[in-house]
Amino acid sequence: MNPIQAVSHLTPELWEKANRRLVRKALAEFAHERLLTPRPTGDGRWAVRADSGAVEYRFTATVMSLDHWHIGEVTRHRVSGEALPLDALEFVTEMRGPLGLSDEILPVYLEEITSTLAGLAYKLSRPPVGAAELARAGFQEIEAAMTEGHPCFVANSGRIGYGIDDHHRYAPEAAAPVRLIWLAAHRDHTTFTCSRDIDYERLTRGELGEEVLARFAGTLAGLGLDMADYLLVPVHPWQWWNRISVTFAAEVAERRLVCLGPGDDDHLAQQSVRTFFNAGAPSRHYVKTALSVLNMGFMRGLSAAYMEGTPAINDWLAGLIGDDEVLRAARLTITRERAAVGYRNPRYEAATDRHSPYRKMLAALWRESPVAGLEPGLRLATMASLLHTDEEGRSFAAALIEQSGLAPEVWLRRYLDAYLVPLLHAFYAYDLAFMPHGENVIMVLDGGAVERVIFKDIAEEIVVMDPDADLPPEVRRIRAEVPEEQRLLSIFTDVFDCFLRFLNAVLATGGVLDEDAFWRTVAECATAYQRSVPHLEERFRRYDLFAGTFALSCLNRLQLRNNRQMVDLADPSAALQMAGDLVNPIARFAPVRREGGGATRART
Repeated sequence: MNPIQAVSHLTPELWEKANRRLVRKALAEFAHERLLTPRPTGDGRWAVRADSGAVEYRFTATVMSLDHWHIGEVTRHRVSGEALPLDALEFVTEMRGPLGLSDEILPVYLEEITSTLAGLAYKLSRPPVGAAELARAGFQEIEAAMTEGHPCFVANSGRIGYGIDDHHRYAPEAAAPVRLIWLAAHRDHTTFTCSRDIDYERLTRGELGEEVLARFAGTLAGLGLDMADYLLVPVHPWQWWNRISVTFAAEVAERRLVCLGPGDDDHLAQQSVRTFFNAGAPSRHYVKTALSVLNMGFMRGLSAAYMEGTPAINDWLAGLIGDDEVLRAARLTITRERAAVGYRNPRYEAATDRHSPYRKMLAALWRESPVAGLEPGLRLATMASLLHTDEEGRSFAAALIEQSGLAPEVWLRRYLDAYLVPLLHAFYAYDLAFMPHGENVIMVLDGGAVERVIFKDIAEEIVVMDPDADLPPEVRRIRAEVPEEQRLLSIFTDVFDCFLRFLNAVLATGGVLDEDAFWRTVAECATAYQRSVPHLEERFRRYDLFAGTFALSCLNRLQLRNNRQMVDLADPSAALQMAGDLVNPIARFAPVRREGGGATRART
């Protein structure tokens, strides 16, 4: 790529625009997490002063449900009155005291902020697509058009390790076709596991085809090696060029790993960066690859040991969903992770513990494509799109509602019945929690209405919070001991605070649906669910979804404290960062209960 063309998106105009957006988001989310305390200055205006006391940020804002700060115009001034340009990097440095940024974390966080800004400038450089047009677009066009990233995290597109050429090749917003590189990994050090309904031979034939398999076998034969002694591993091209070919050079030289070159299928990177959709054959599996790039609080590798149990966990969950009447009625499905492969480098295994990134450099999994089971006339969209707004401020969600022809409350209720009800039932019936943020949920749309949802990213994200739960041996990895008072945060934090808070703001500020109507609809959905399963009444009392307040669990605080390993997935509750309580927006719509159980009417 021409080096000048590679940075053509880094212009003063786009950089200023990206900084303005990110400073506005930083003020909103850091105020929400009570890291910053804006002071009112009258007429709906607020101010925050820098550590030094010499610089002040002034802005308009409306404080909405769940302490959501909807921030308008922001200006930066010296206290003497001189206007200063908005600069997200200077903002972080000026606020490093209240943000709690250590000398070790600060420069890495600044790099993540810079990368997030650069990615945003790249997105802003593309021809704009209006919300109405995007609402009629296809699955991958919508995926590539997302501009926000995770709604809570300020530094949400760090991708530390990518060069500018890598961004153009592999970033989801680039929508550039990628051909995965395939390695032959010696069976002595490689583990393959799969679901009960598939095996290694059927998987590789279905994913690669006979011609490519014959080519790979020929490459091995030319080296005097036998394909039967090896397992095939798909690798992100960046990982091959920057990690495996260098860090695992001994394995390559000694023929424990053999590079077979790229496959024939074009893939598209998804919002999760290391997962690929097969653009050439959409019914084939997604491929999730190891990627030793630091992004949003984690090195995005894949552990060979962790991957080994993935198919069994997915089979167990698919069986649970299929056997449950409520989940079947909601038509919930998952994209099963049907097979996994991982290479264990004996030298690094001997020198490191289970957390080491050196143990997470070479593994992959195959996940079902939602395209394969899509009914005629329906289409797909990432749930992250519901928070998307175009350059004119028009929202994708509003465009879907208009397209559906439904009243906003009716549209919202259909969406909640598809999305929220399965999450509530999984929690109350099974102590099971998902990680249901926008990128992990795919909506099935009938016109503009949500028909059902599909959950993905299962084995790394789900948790059973009852330490005494009776689980098959191969599934026990997902069992974690979560304190009683924190369990319902899987709904309050992950659903209410980290997604519905933003959807409420999008619809309310867009004049589509006011806050009262939004949260009343959420409460009515939850109440109807509870009425439908009276045998869980004791659980509803024990974990009160309509409690007046709940703990504010803060995501940015996690990243600001440790932006390399925010959470140990084996003990997710241990790392939580709390900052007081939030008022529960559905508490005032709580159902009144008769003695002996059963909801009767809502309080208003």
